[in-house]
Amino acid sequence: MPVFPSGFLWGVATSAHQVEGGADARGRSVWDAFAAEPGRIRDGATGAVACDHYHRSDEDTGLLRNLGVSAYRMSLSWPRIQPEGQGRISAVGLDFYDRLVDGLLAAGIEPVPTLYHWDLPLPLEERGGWLSRETADRFADYAQAAVDRLGDRVRRWITLNEPFVHMAYGYAFGVHAPGKALMTGALPAGHHQLLAHARASAVLREAGRTVLLTNNLTPVEPLREGEDADREAARAYDALHNRMFLDPLLLGRYPDLGAYAPGGRSPLEGTVLPGDLGEIHGSADALGVNYYNPTAVAAPEPGDGLPFALPPYTDRHPGTPTTAFGWPVVPSGLYDLLTGLRRRYGDRLPPIYITENGCSRDDAPDASGRVPDPERCTYMDGHLRALADAVADGADVRGYFAWSLMDNFEWAEGYTQRFGLVHVDFDTGRRTPKDSYAWYRAWIAAQRARSGSDGSDSTDTDQSNPTPTPTRRNQP
Repeated sequence: MPVFPSGFLWGVATSAHQVEGGADARGRSVWDAFAAEPGRIRDGATGAVACDHYHRSDEDTGLLRNLGVSAYRMSLSWPRIQPEGQGRISAVGLDFYDRLVDGLLAAGIEPVPTLYHWDLPLPLEERGGWLSRETADRFADYAQAAVDRLGDRVRRWITLNEPFVHMAYGYAFGVHAPGKALMTGALPAGHHQLLAHARASAVLREAGRTVLLTNNLTPVEPLREGEDADREAARAYDALHNRMFLDPLLLGRYPDLGAYAPGGRSPLEGTVLPGDLGEIHGSADALGVNYYNPTAVAAPEPGDGLPFALPPYTDRHPGTPTTAFGWPVVPSGLYDLLTGLRRRYGDRLPPIYITENGCSRDDAPDASGRVPDPERCTYMDGHLRALADAVADGADVRGYFAWSLMDNFEWAEGYTQRFGLVHVDFDTGRRTPKDSYAWYRAWIAAQRARSGSDGSDSTDTDQSNPTPTPTRRNQP
């Protein structure tokens, strides 16, 4: 078994709308409106109840404690804290997260909250959502409310989850909330998310906290290496998926996005204002990286409307195993991604945390009540070994969060895809740890025994702020 550095964070991740439920105790989000439209969610489901984590957080904290994780990547629900997306703050909403944070710390688990995991308050979407520059300022206000209440105990914060996926699926292709199909007209939503990250980062840093931005990143391969058109399409896709959300942060400029704007004009002309890139550049202390699979890219057919096509990865690599979602399982892609980032950005690349990595499988309890998921155990083993190889070859990775603690509301797929280490019966809410839960628990225990680590992160960039204690503040 490979050994990771002492202080390496071992954790799991969830997101608020996917697990919390408790819809009657928060404002409406874009996902509530999206799910109410017939045909939007595969099984017609909603996130109104989800895993009912809102009422079962003590039970779920017990699962985390038993798993042995040192950190838990959760997310805060913006409409639970600020139902209208501006103005009034919900004391009830903040009380829930106050109790959750205290419970985690009492269990010896560091909370790592994400401020935004796609559940925009519906009133803000009605004012333009991420197509409106105003949303960046409202996000900074929301960040202030969150850190004012929780910042004395939470040192590491993630601002946004996967701005590329939210922009592409929610605003370009319309398959996620808010359901807009604007194609290249969605790019301003990406810039406004980066600006929101920068403005929230300023708030969090003022409070002395460490700031991460989490991106979904993918190694990009041309379908046919010898075809110039495929290589050009791969460069265009890489610029959109990966570099659009890293270059401004690390280099202070956008990559060439000319392929998305006929006539040579920048597709962000009129959106990026003077001073914006100065705010964004350097506004993260570390990067969150979500890795699921590499991407094969081909030249588009005439009239496609985009400068790339996305054929199945198995067209390039026949025989590659896939998950229940149809995603290719390529552990070596994680190594390629991390070492490629180091080559591309050099000393400008900050420390990295793997903030999501996991696979969907068709899991169900057997006659004895056990949930065997050997494919997931194999998936995790392969990816963790690839991660260890990348660390050994110089990648500065300081933590790993498996996706996900439990089966949940999987966005437009509803409850048809199961990513969890814990099986959830969505009729009763019953939680049943799967074999992968036991596998990961044993992996973490072995890592701690080999490294002598107690799970605290001695390599944090924010050395001036020791891990907060679980002592609760006297809040209403």
